[in-house]
Amino acid sequence: MAEYGEWNRKGATLSDKTAKAEYGVNRDFVIKGIQTGKLEYRQGSVWGNPYLKVLRSQLEKYIADELGPEYLAKVKNKSELRKIEKEISDIKKRFDELLIRKIELEKSLNK
Repeated sequence: MAEYGEWNRKGATLSDKTAKAEYGVNRDFVIKGIQTGKLEYRQGSVWGNPYLKVLRSQLEKYIADELGPEYLAKVKNKSELRKIEKEISDIKKRFDELLIRKIELEKSLNK
């Protein structure tokens, strides 16, 4: 059973589509977890497209039980690595923009 307020906490829930992207599990895996009673869910719809919303903590526990804790750790590490690489790329872009602006300002001051 979910903790009080867990459904409202930011990042505590994810859709079946996001579960596929983050954990590599398909909709059928999520539905199987719902049918066995290991996952609580809510239904939602965006622009007429239905999706299932599940609790991240329950999904991670279910994945560890079904596919093994090694699989879960590997997938979580891959996901974190992708986020870090994206952040590094964004910071490099911003740094290059700042360097260009610095050079422009120095040129305008030296005239």
